[in-house]
Amino acid sequence: MFWLKAIISGLLIAGASEMARRSPALGAMIGALPLVAILAMVWMWRGSADSGQIAGYAQATFWFVLPSLPMFPLIASLLRAGWGFW
Repeated sequence: MFWLKAIISGLLIAGASEMARRSPALGAMIGALPLVAILAMVWMWRGSADSGQIAGYAQATFWFVLPSLPMFPLIASLLRAGWGFW
């Protein structure tokens, strides 16, 4: 089961990055969708079917996303200003 999880998760990330090469907006939309979080909840449900654990994960994900949101416009501004990616 581990390999199936890794393959599906990897394909999702690879698909988003390949799509971003063709269309940055579409790649960003795929990457920004909560697909990874939903996929993690599906894997958690199939592993334990513990509603409390999944609810805790969903709530923690919400609170951890909020502080990371300002990072995206900051990175875009810095790159447009000539800063290097690394």
